[in-house]
Amino acid sequence: MQTIFITGGSGFLGRHLALKLKDKYNVILGARNNGNNQLAQTITGCIVSPLDITNMNSIYDNIRQFKPDIIIHAAATKFVDISERFPMECIDVNIIGSQNIARAAIENKIKTVIGVSTDKAAPPVGNIYGHSKAVMERMFSSLSNSNDTNFVSVRFGNIAWSTGSVFPIWQRMEKEGLIGSTGPQMRRFIFSVNEAADLVIRAMNHAEELRGGILSLKMKSAQIKSILETWSKLKNVPWKQIEGRPGDKIDEVLVGKIELPYTKEIFIDDLHHYYINFNVKNEDNNLTDEVSSENAERLNEDEIIKLISNPPKY
Repeated sequence: MQTIFITGGSGFLGRHLALKLKDKYNVILGARNNGNNQLAQTITGCIVSPLDITNMNSIYDNIRQFKPDIIIHAAATKFVDISERFPMECIDVNIIGSQNIARAAIENKIKTVIGVSTDKAAPPVGNIYGHSKAVMERMFSSLSNSNDTNFVSVRFGNIAWSTGSVFPIWQRMEKEGLIGSTGPQMRRFIFSVNEAADLVIRAMNHAEELRGGILSLKMKSAQIKSILETWSKLKNVPWKQIEGRPGDKIDEVLVGKIELPYTKEIFIDDLHHYYINFNVKNEDNNLTDEVSSENAERLNEDEIIKLISNPPKY
């Protein structure tokens, strides 16, 4: 049985990945939040190990002990506003931490590394968090050219109900009888944690053919105001606009204009994806414009209700 090591493994995505993978793989979860680590071990039944990706000794200790075949690199400082206020932490974790994982994987001949990225890494990049993830994507893409370790990235939208996202925040605000939103005019790509975890697993299962590239699901977007109005109707609670946060944008881009020459549309498991590989220009690309939350197909009300009404158990 192969061993998968998930960095940031005690987080929201890591726990759901563990539950999906543990029957076929020996799954080890590594993270530095020991409170979450205990919770993740209880929920998943997987071994959870202390890990600080900014510390090479911590990474080497875990690799020597567990000898993984595959690393899913999900550890990150992921909040836009926190990254704007504390840029050093964001750079230490998202850039230097990813570099540390890459170096350790190459030196220890790890077969595959899957890096978890974000639509905020697509150009034009508008905040420090997005820049940090864009550096990880480019680094992983370049390293696949010169090493036996196979690096692939997955580019996410927003995961509904993830830690620190608007759904659990709005849920807490309900108790006070009023929901506040910093950006009802904003549009975002939103999908479920189940869809996010499945995207990672597809990238892992098809890592050889995706080598050095970035895989993203063709996702629908929604205006935050539409979600707020649906939430308000479902929960019978009003909302209002509140002061914005540093680093936020009106729209997010899934595939940027300068990435179009390197992008192709592919189907994996009958699902429509975008595949970006900066190492190979694609002459048959049918995309003529960037893929953004502004021009993407919209989630309908039933799809929004489904996201709102199905908070994960864990």
